[in-house]
Amino acid sequence: MSIGQFLQSGDWKGEKHVPAILAPSSVKAGEEVDIKVVVGEEIKHPNTLEHQIKWIKVLFKPADAKFPVEIADFQFAAHGEFDVFSEPAGTVSVKLPKSGTVYAMSYCNIHGLWENSLDISVE
Repeated sequence: MSIGQFLQSGDWKGEKHVPAILAPSSVKAGEEVDIKVVVGEEIKHPNTLEHQIKWIKVLFKPADAKFPVEIADFQFAAHGEFDVFSEPAGTVSVKLPKSGTVYAMSYCNIHGLWENSLDISVE
């Protein structure tokens, strides 16, 4: 069995579990770029003690690399205790050396693992 068989995907505009990746499609080499990931960008995900996004991981795979490198790990720990809620979103600033693909994975405690990807061209 492979972990890949548990990863679900879909259109993040129509599915509240898919992590949306908000970043430019092209950047200049060595220039700092913000990559924002959010679960529930178009359709809000419930954020309760019973149903929540626990984490989002962000990876980048250069076009000629064998595997991706993790560039961010967002953990969401407050889900209603004392009426405090963590919203499932995070931003990482990176400098990309070459073109490649950004991957994001999120974990919902009820609906499992979700994925999305975005190609970024480095000029």
